[in-house]
Amino acid sequence: MHGLFSALPPMEKGTVWLVGAGPGDPGLLTLHAANALQQADVIVHDALVNAECLSLARPGAVLEFAGKRGGKPSHKQRDISLRLVELARAGHRVLRLKGGDPFVFGRGGEEALTLVEHGIPFRIVPGITAGIGGLAYAGIPVTHREVNHAVTFLTGHDSSGLVPDRINWEGIAKGSPVIVMYMAMKHIGQIAANLIAGGRAPDEPVAFVCNAATGEQAVLETTLARAQADAEAAGIEPPAIVVVGEVVRLRASLDWLGALTQGRRLSADPFGSRELKDPA
Repeated sequence: MHGLFSALPPMEKGTVWLVGAGPGDPGLLTLHAANALQQADVIVHDALVNAECLSLARPGAVLEFAGKRGGKPSHKQRDISLRLVELARAGHRVLRLKGGDPFVFGRGGEEALTLVEHGIPFRIVPGITAGIGGLAYAGIPVTHREVNHAVTFLTGHDSSGLVPDRINWEGIAKGSPVIVMYMAMKHIGQIAANLIAGGRAPDEPVAFVCNAATGEQAVLETTLARAQADAEAAGIEPPAIVVVGEVVRLRASLDWLGALTQGRRLSADPFGSRELKDPA
């Protein structure tokens, strides 16, 4: 392994690496991410980065928290971006470690543009986004050829904190058989109502995957019409990925983590005699 790491690129002083840490499990870090953790002088990390990932930092590395959590006191994005510039100009090797993938609802593009604006060299290291990896840890595939040939990823709030008004909810409801939503719990009632008004079936399966790919992972299966009420009754809280679509039924057969940790018996036929229909 040491020889493999020696073949990976070095971090140069005065540069910034924007790195995705994946959805939680440190085993899902890429080799580039692990390599960066072993070299960085300063690690500026998000709230969703698992502490076990940070434990891989080299001795002496400085850890700076720069988390942003909806509805809670958070660092301003512009301040975070300018802090990266400041640290790089001071000659540090800077690792900006973000949960999931930095370019999937992670504001990585905004931070990279600030680095370009100030002439700071940078590298982008993709990570496994929670909308794919987190669902996989819940036994829910985002695609299955008997269910869907398309999937839509969307965010549940815009920069103002409200449900995005530029999303064509009717178009998504009618055209996307599987919908994966980030940061959607706060407005799930309104989002569900928008999708139902757009033609989605009220009894369509929905799953909330909370703290995905961590030891605190919890999954709630419900329906579109009952999503808000059931989430409130269960007391689940962010961070969570919400998925809408028939792929949720596959969890009965594919919840490999539950089978391993809870001795759960999996069903060989999650759909039974149901005739699957692609909403698209």
